[in-house]
Amino acid sequence: MTMKAIPTIKCRVVTHYIEEQSEPENQRYVFSYTITICNLGCGEAKLLSRHWQITDANGKKLVIDGEGVVGEQPVISANEEYSYTSGTVIETPLGVMQGHYLMVNEQGDKFQAEIAPFRLSIPNILH
Repeated sequence: MTMKAIPTIKCRVVTHYIEEQSEPENQRYVFSYTITICNLGCGEAKLLSRHWQITDANGKKLVIDGEGVVGEQPVISANEEYSYTSGTVIETPLGVMQGHYLMVNEQGDKFQAEIAPFRLSIPNILH
């Protein structure tokens, strides 16, 4: 039995509150997030699509599915990484995002790369 080479994908996330675009009085909090996708495997992987679940502090959920990321479907070589920055708007000063990427390896095998939950929060809201 041959084992398929599914690349090992790890994601790092850095978030930033964008105060100048936010309007707290209108329950509008804008955040950017930069994600670095690291391919720790031995073959390349192509990112096909994304799935996000965004939950604000009121429990309101938003699900986003789409092709690629920021208009691209990057191919990430073994031991390489790809970074991009995007953003989201929520109605509370605190929220959580999580999801996964659908990817495909060189052999055409599709797999999910999980993105662990990460926090969206205005500065100093949590001690």
